[in-house]
Amino acid sequence: MLFNYAKICQNLIKDLPPRTKEVISRRFGFKTGQKETLEAIGKDYGITRERVRQIEEDGFLRIEPKIGQFQKTFQYFADQLKNFGDLKKEDILLQDLGRRRFQPQIYFLLTLGPNFEKVGESDELYPLWTINQNSLVLAKKVIDSFYTQLKKNNRPLNLKDFQLSYSPPQTALISYLEISKRIQKGPQGLFGLKDWPEINPRGVKDKAYLVFKKTKRPLHFSQVAELIDAALPQTVHNELIRDERFVLVGRGIYALREWGYESGQVKDIIFKILKKAGKPLTKEEILKKVLEQRLVKENTVLLNLSNKKYFLKTSRGYTIREA
Repeated sequence: MLFNYAKICQNLIKDLPPRTKEVISRRFGFKTGQKETLEAIGKDYGITRERVRQIEEDGFLRIEPKIGQFQKTFQYFADQLKNFGDLKKEDILLQDLGRRRFQPQIYFLLTLGPNFEKVGESDELYPLWTINQNSLVLAKKVIDSFYTQLKKNNRPLNLKDFQLSYSPPQTALISYLEISKRIQKGPQGLFGLKDWPEINPRGVKDKAYLVFKKTKRPLHFSQVAELIDAALPQTVHNELIRDERFVLVGRGIYALREWGYESGQVKDIIFKILKKAGKPLTKEEILKKVLEQRLVKENTVLLNLSNKKYFLKTSRGYTIREA
């Protein structure tokens, strides 16, 4: 910690009238770490919230002449923001500068600093602090470009995968993306839309989906349960079998539909293969294609193929039995 933030704040407010000092202390949470509303403080003093606001504003005016004594502190804050493209998401900035203990003091000092501007929360952005509105304009353009490319690719991407007309330093780029409500960094370090399961997994099904994406191979439901640290493998089995993203390809073994696997029993797969071929296929041809879709024994495929209710063996190979 380069500065004693608690001492700096105490020096700034020590000469204020007692009630003014108490109002500011409670408004910024110096004692408890929790900021209090104008209304809550006014209720304790028996005055209106507007009167509390006036007292707070008067306190700021009394403090202003002292600000010049702490220019090194404010310059340090500004330098930190410059390292991140002139802006930073509020909660991250407070954590970086004040850790857990001094976040109320950091917020107070940023409020007093002449070069720091808070940008409130919106539908698309989290609350943030900036020292340059032009950088905020640039950040919004970068976010929009990322969003467009993510929608087009429809999959999470690494930072290096994005194409930008202007490439800011990586620290700035990450800071820009952190303020966006639409884009989020996922557990695998990739960036994507916040409602994508790969980025913001919710529940067993999304966590299982991430496991399949990472391993890139079919897995037994008990393996999936182990990898996501789920309590009951049967719970995982029940979730997978109900979700269209997963296909049962063997005894308790699942794969992702997006890998090209189709749903259905073995006989259904044979039926689809023959229908797509539009001509009779040999036993070997059918075996090869079915085993690309299902992790079963050859005898299981042959047993289904011998079902005369669905399939007919001809001199040229097997075909679908017409109804």
